Amino acid sequence: MKFIGNTQEYLYLKTIDSSNCDVLKEHIEGSLSILWFQEEKNVLVIDGKEEIFSKGHIVFLTEFHRIVPKRIGKIRFLRFNRPFYCILDHDSEVGCKGVLFFGASQLPVIGISEDDYIKFETLWEMFVMEMQSNDNLQISMLQMMLKRYLILCARLYKSQENYPQEKSETDLIREFNFLVEQYFRTKHKVVDYAEILHRSPKTISNIFSKMNAKSPLKFIHERIMLEARRQLYYTDSPVKEIAYELGFEDIQSFSRFFKKHEGISPSEYKGKGNMGTIANS
Repeated sequence: MKFIGNTQEYLYLKTIDSSNCDVLKEHIEGSLSILWFQEEKNVLVIDGKEEIFSKGHIVFLTEFHRIVPKRIGKIRFLRFNRPFYCILDHDSEVGCKGVLFFGASQLPVIGISEDDYIKFETLWEMFVMEMQSNDNLQISMLQMMLKRYLILCARLYKSQENYPQEKSETDLIREFNFLVEQYFRTKHKVVDYAEILHRSPKTISNIFSKMNAKSPLKFIHERIMLEARRQLYYTDSPVKEIAYELGFEDIQSFSRFFKKHEGISPSEYKGKGNMGTIANS
């Protein structure tokens, strides 16, 4: 089921399986996707890394993720674009910027319990019903249900990831992650982001430490590496050009950085032919 509005609003709702999963490979500019797995033992290659998802897992993807399905059962698939609902403009409503989407190098995954399942199942059924309606209230109703869906997911993810309880600290972490998503090609140091956030690098590091999460510098490095892998594997761009696009002054510094994190040189990585063998470190 697909909703297309008068000003390019786009919402796609579908239950897919191995017979009709080509939608996972489609590229819709400015889109965000949510996959809710209904069966066990699903295997997707996402950005070259094999990921396994079980029944009840929900994963959140942007237009930049490259997906190759290897083995899937039934999946409830939801995709929407920016004109339909922009999470950046409405972040105060749903609180998922830098959490479910645009969270630097993380691949956000939540697992829902039996109690949570009832809420998600009910909302999905309402989605389906509203997609079949046809009146001037349809888009407002669909946006309201999407907002509810995102809020449920964000709450669950934050509870599972042990986010800090203080709102100011939570907001700082989210803003840091989102800034990394925006500027990782040009800003490679924590101090660069600390200046934008008007905090000291030490303060930011301490807040991340309270989360028991990876360091802010590791977030930056992992986001650079994620894009480096994508560019090396999916494009014909030479290594020198990729290094320049990612903000490195020369190919030697990029090669040292890449090999430190991946264990092989960019050229060796680019030469790999079997996507299923590529894995993040």
